[in-house]
Amino acid sequence: MRKKIVLIGAGSVVFTRGLVMDLIQQMKEQKWHIALVDTDPQALEVMQRLCEKMIAAKKSDIEISYSTDRTQVLDNANYVVCTIGVGGRRAWEQDVFIPRKYGIYQPVGDSVGPGGISRAMRMIPAVTGIARDIKKYCPDAQFFNYSNPMSTICRAVRKDTGVPVIGLCHGVKNGHRRLSEFMGLDYRQTSSIAVGVNHMVFMYDFRHDGKDAWELVQEQVEQTKNDQNSKIGPLSRELIMTHQVYPVSDDRHYSEFTVDAMLENNYSGKTLGIDAYSFEKTIEHGDESYAETKKLAFSTEPLPENFFNRVEGEHEQLMEIIDSIEHDHKRLYAVNMPNNGAVPGLPNEAIIELPAVAAGSGFKALRILDFPEGMLDALNKHIKIGEMTVEAALKGDKQLFIEAILAGGYMTDSAAASRMVDELISAQRAHLPQF
Repeated sequence: MRKKIVLIGAGSVVFTRGLVMDLIQQMKEQKWHIALVDTDPQALEVMQRLCEKMIAAKKSDIEISYSTDRTQVLDNANYVVCTIGVGGRRAWEQDVFIPRKYGIYQPVGDSVGPGGISRAMRMIPAVTGIARDIKKYCPDAQFFNYSNPMSTICRAVRKDTGVPVIGLCHGVKNGHRRLSEFMGLDYRQTSSIAVGVNHMVFMYDFRHDGKDAWELVQEQVEQTKNDQNSKIGPLSRELIMTHQVYPVSDDRHYSEFTVDAMLENNYSGKTLGIDAYSFEKTIEHGDESYAETKKLAFSTEPLPENFFNRVEGEHEQLMEIIDSIEHDHKRLYAVNMPNNGAVPGLPNEAIIELPAVAAGSGFKALRILDFPEGMLDALNKHIKIGEMTVEAALKGDKQLFIEAILAGGYMTDSAAASRMVDELISAQRAHLPQF
């Protein structure tokens, strides 16, 4: 009997391509049906054509269906995966460009800060709507969310619908690789433990051949302190030296949790999103990737052979996790789920990114009793802001929207914050039914 995956937000070029590739290459023992869903019919047709070409090229026994209406394909789903980005890159641009007018510069703007909070306002109603449909059409399906802002979306879904969503991100895996490469080590000979809120996740245990390697890491940071091309950013280096922790998403994301860094010329003399981690280049790359994918999808030529080379990305661990659940392999992954006492000092209901075992019975978090106490205040601050953001998004409460921004310290002038929120709501009005 075929297992069924419903991918909502199938217009996500890299993710959809990677997921179908993994289905073709890794899951040959199990027959699969993948249903592609996207509210943009053009984006959906692009990915439908591309996926059909991939499946045909590899003569894979994968069934595919597609729809702009998820309710038409959710029946009998075993797994539902959310990768949506409400409003696409054009809406995302406004999350970042409008706060710039108020002196706040973000390199990403998808998790915290004014950009991340604005994004949450349009993402949370959409994803809670998906969760309610899962509850109605396929209540036994496992629901995975990849959309950002990860922590607030997962918290809102559980709070508003009770659906036990699990958030997945490749930040911990990438951070482990990056730190290993920085040390000149084979990452397969290293191990780590990391805990935090998504995009501010602190790797506090790093080992090589089973032995604590933090002193070696600090030595390497000191020896390379003048390396302008280091893979480890200056804020991350400071944390390694002062607290023996590494923020796994490095400075591109971690800088957004550090208020002073988001001021003009305040990130080692550079401006975030402009000449450090250019936001415009990220958007440009996304537009180019979509255009290239569309060209391949509609071309009458076969896909080039190198198209099937292994692609790294957010999709990487999904099929491994599903395999672990299907066969009760009890493997360990970094996931976003309620704390429920796993990390003392953090609220039980908070969505924490932490190591958990994927098993036939679901996800079991490891109990973390040695997490550095010095990092708890930073996590608790953003958990509180996240809770305010969730309430603002669920209720359409402009005042809570403003208060969430002020609580982060991104602005101190409440009148200016109110004006900025008015601009953000006006720019995103088409995607904010609750307001």
